[in-house]
Amino acid sequence: MLGRLSVHRGRISPRYARGFAAAVVAVAALITAANTGPARATEPLPAQHVIQDPR
Repeated sequence: MLGRLSVHRGRISPRYARGFAAAVVAVAALITAANTGPARATEPLPAQHVIQDPR
């Protein structure tokens, strides 16, 4: 069990620090993506009428 400890004298191993940093970046990216709304058109599109063939 001693070989699995990541904290040694108050320091975190670089492997776990990188994993933690990657998790923080991933959460920040998800929060940013969740807060952005759908893109809005700069100008409204003109109405398009569809004529159906009465066959």
